[in-house]
Amino acid sequence: MSSCRGQKVAGGLRVVSPFPLCQPAGEPSQGKMRSSCVLLTALVALAAYYVYIPLPGSVSDPWKLMLLDATFRGAQQVSNLIHYLGLSHHLLALNFIIVSFGKKSAWSSAQVKVTDTDFDGVEVRVFEGPPKPEEPLKRSVVYIHGGGWALASASASWSPSDEIRYYDELCTAMAEELNAVIVSIEYRLVPKVYFPEQIHDVVRATKYFLKPEVLQKYMVDPGRICISGDSAGGNLAAALGQQFTQDASLKNKLKLQALIYPVLQALDFNTPSYQQNVNTPILPRYVMVKYWVDYFKGNYDFVQAMIVNNHTSLDVEEAAAVRARLNWTSLLPASFTKNYKPVVQTTGNARIVQELPQLLDARSAPLIADQAVLQLLPKTYILTCEHDVLRDDGIMYAKRLESAGVEVTLDHFEDGFHGCMIFTSWPTNFSVGIRTRNSYIKWLDQNL
Repeated sequence: MSSCRGQKVAGGLRVVSPFPLCQPAGEPSQGKMRSSCVLLTALVALAAYYVYIPLPGSVSDPWKLMLLDATFRGAQQVSNLIHYLGLSHHLLALNFIIVSFGKKSAWSSAQVKVTDTDFDGVEVRVFEGPPKPEEPLKRSVVYIHGGGWALASASASWSPSDEIRYYDELCTAMAEELNAVIVSIEYRLVPKVYFPEQIHDVVRATKYFLKPEVLQKYMVDPGRICISGDSAGGNLAAALGQQFTQDASLKNKLKLQALIYPVLQALDFNTPSYQQNVNTPILPRYVMVKYWVDYFKGNYDFVQAMIVNNHTSLDVEEAAAVRARLNWTSLLPASFTKNYKPVVQTTGNARIVQELPQLLDARSAPLIADQAVLQLLPKTYILTCEHDVLRDDGIMYAKRLESAGVEVTLDHFEDGFHGCMIFTSWPTNFSVGIRTRNSYIKWLDQNL
């Protein structure tokens, strides 16, 4: 500390100055400010480095997608840490984080009545739209949410009265715009249950809803019912549709099926869309393969081998029978195959299919179903996105259905990414989200 602080002589008088004379006023605070600016700049640079990922120029709202992806990656890393510390399963933790940021209790509006109930022991949320005066009976959509068979449902893990708001908003819009009854099925999730329990839940709930007395209760026209779902929910919807064609009491009960960027097979993780979008948010290839392994309660040691198709190599005899049904060189148009080459290993790991025979089960992989099953399916809508590893699953399924004589509408969005249809409200409102939702609801309105 300076010994000459505040003393000077002026006209014989001793004056005490408010500032030190040996050091300019404010210098310590200026130094602190410079340090704070340097620290802030470093933090901003680190945040930008974490958020930024290279994206195709054609994707919708790229910077907003980067922020969404960074948020999701951050949630995944926190959930993985929780798992590592032994506090909870990483999927339970991740689901809790997602639902906490976007949960919504059942809430009715002037136009849509919303109630939580259960159908044969399976929790559902029912959205009843306004009736049309000229139509005493309403049309209906049974909707199955996505989330890798493990996420996006509050009721399965935490709070029976809450549902993730993105799906709540979608179902409310559908009920209001279609004057319809929307049944959102809250099936049980991984790791509480594994394949095929999720399918059993959606089949049981849908069968219950189709009972004449239940349809009458909700004033639903039995001839105007659609099954629909997105991502893993699209997988479950496709599996349910196929099962219903093989049940004499349920055949022709569904007028339509509408599948939104569905996941339909786990035998080829090197289709052109998997190769093109290997690191594209919000569903990179590695994450999708891990969802499959979790769904089957498999070993994570299999993930890397599955990524390079070692589980379906030429020496894996069990996969030979279905390989032709996944031949994307004949099922995809040249505009999608581009210059990509098939990845077919000569020798691989037969142990994977032996330990996970579910991989070859059409209930998990509807794309490999027999032609005789496909030809019995109802009119179909399939929405696909260019920037999505699952793009080719949907396009190949559309091709196989058309070859089986099913009327198919393939709705492809060049600027779309996986999951985009549920992102329609601030702060995660994407242009392509609004357009995909509007196109989907328009098709339902014209065909249901």
